[in-house]
Formats: sequence, C-alpha cells, structure tokens
Amino acid sequence: MITRYALFEGKVKDGHTEAFRKAVIERILPKWKQFPHATDVRISFAESRDEGAPELSMILAINYPDLEAVEEALASPVRADARAATEAVLAEFFEGRIHHHVMSASEFKL
Repeated sequence: MITRYALFEGKVKDGHTEAFRKAVIERILPKWKQFPHATDVRISFAESRDEGAPELSMILAINYPDLEAVEEALASPVRADARAATEAVLAEFFEGRIHHHVMSASEFKL
C-alpha cells in the first residue's frame, strides 16, 4: 500500500476555524474520496507546531494499493475537480501565504 500525504500550512482567518473545518469536510473531502483506487482518504487538523513556525492547518492522506493506482488517480479528471475545490476553500479561509508540501515514497505530486 502507498500513502500519499499533503500538508497545508498557513493561517486560517481569525474567527473562521470552524467554518474552515466544515468547508474542508463538506467541500474538499468528498472530491478526494472520488479518486480512482483510493482505499482510504482522511483529513486531520492540527494546531501550531512550534513558536514562530507556520500554523499547520490540515493534513490530507490518501491510501492506494500500488503505484499503478496512484498513476491512474493522478491522471484522472477527478484530480482537477479536487484541486479546484481545495483551492476555493483555501482562498476563502486562509490569509497570507499557503505552503503545500507533498511527501511520498514516490516522485508523484498531488
């Protein structure tokens, strides 16, 4: 199994934390769950890690059975819809810079 993680770092606009979490669960998560071969899709929320470090707002993890499944998922038109939904929510609830880091055992990008 291969798990792909995306870390979304940034600052949620003051007073919008609950609205952000609700939007993620209702508008982003269903889009990523439509990825072909995704066996498990989960989002977790975290608070600031260290003083002076950017707030770590969201971690997206998707499990796939193998690299072929990852390739198919990333080539799917579902990817564009999921990215668009994610970008819309981030634009609505984030201020300042958004850092999007992908960590994986492979060279693929989310």
